[in-house]
Amino acid sequence: MSEYQYYEFQAIDHPLSAADREELRALSTRARITSTSFTNSYEWGDFKGDPTKLMEKWFDLHLYLANWGTRRLMIRWPARMVDRPLLAACLRKVDTAKLRSVGKNLILDICVEEVESEDWDDGAGWLAALAPLRTDVLGGDLRLFYLLWLSAVEADIFQPDQPEPMPGIGPMTGALEAFADFFGIDADLVAAAAERSAGLQTETPPSLDTVRPIVEAMRDEEKNHLLLRLFQGDQSAMAELRACVSQRAKSAPRSQPVQMRTVGELRDRADAIRQARKMAQAEKAAAEQRIREAEAERSRRLRHDAIVRRGESVWREIETEIERRNAAGYDKAAGLLRDLKAISEEKGLSVDFIRRVEKIRDRHARKERFIERLAKLG
Repeated sequence: MSEYQYYEFQAIDHPLSAADREELRALSTRARITSTSFTNSYEWGDFKGDPTKLMEKWFDLHLYLANWGTRRLMIRWPARMVDRPLLAACLRKVDTAKLRSVGKNLILDICVEEVESEDWDDGAGWLAALAPLRTDVLGGDLRLFYLLWLSAVEADIFQPDQPEPMPGIGPMTGALEAFADFFGIDADLVAAAAERSAGLQTETPPSLDTVRPIVEAMRDEEKNHLLLRLFQGDQSAMAELRACVSQRAKSAPRSQPVQMRTVGELRDRADAIRQARKMAQAEKAAAEQRIREAEAERSRRLRHDAIVRRGESVWREIETEIERRNAAGYDKAAGLLRDLKAISEEKGLSVDFIRRVEKIRDRHARKERFIERLAKLG
């Protein structure tokens, strides 16, 4: 296959209407279109639509993958629910990601042109793995932007004394791991960054006893607005309510500020992790090789013991195989002679072995293919 492209879109906050789906169908007769998604792949051609415009009008998530290495992810959020200046600060000098406002929404557009992949990838399943990142950002988890910053570190954009944008990214979620994998971010840099916790208060969700007074204290106008949006099927209303409650429920005193690591420190730690990983891999490979060699020696010993027990019948079998006058027979005869040579050397009977082999050579001198195999025995 000379080229392959995969497109997938998801609508989360507002499902697609019948009219929306009809308009999308005009862009592709082959696409799989549902009330929440648009999926298609191309082997000899291209998508007629503009993914940027589709995101602006209908969708909250978009993933693109091409077999020549290009990968793209777009995420749309309601602008009122995210802190654009904070996000923009995280993306400073990150050339692969752009943030733009479109009406009441904010769209993050990430595109990497050359992502190396050893295995064939048809793109299916990636967007489902990455989708939780959208909800995480709405809930205040900005580690996605740390990973984007880390990709710029890998590209050697920053000076060694540049501090990290937050204390760390540990513990990694499945969606964050999928993001790093999808865009090919250095796994050792990611591991170094994840050694320190991001300090997110996500371990224990607020109890109903905690939530109830917070909701009751909300202004009627605020609650009515959320309820109307829920009635209209706006899924972001639930995320907004949870984020609001979570923010107002935080009452624990702030811990002492953590000293941010620098780019140089992260690189040094990533190098140490890389060396330790390679050493562990080498040790594992060496142990596996020792096991294979021990098993091969055991098999060789069992085979030699069986040959010794057979005595002269082995030499008769060699003659029989040679007389077959084909490659399989010559190979089997040469293999038996190789084993007999090793046995004779172990038992100090090499002179007798050489004498018998010379007689075999004389008898079958005109069988050139066999003589070639015999010469390889030395």
